[in-house]
Amino acid sequence: MAQSLLKDTKMKLFFDGGLDEDGKPVLESKTYSNIRMASTPDQLDQAAQALRALCSKNLVVVERDDRYNIQP
Repeated sequence: MAQSLLKDTKMKLFFDGGLDEDGKPVLESKTYSNIRMASTPDQLDQAAQALRALCSKNLVVVERDDRYNIQP
């Protein structure tokens, strides 16, 4: 049976970039690597809120990107 082993974790923040020429919302993103793999959702939210305070744009959503190695 195959196993999945957590390889790394990244956090991606999406900010409000305003509207495009068609009036559709634009999202701007910033990715942070080297996130502790054992981080809880609350810890990631705390980090995102601290980073949001340093930005002039509104934070829209936070994503966690976990990458796994699959081994047979």
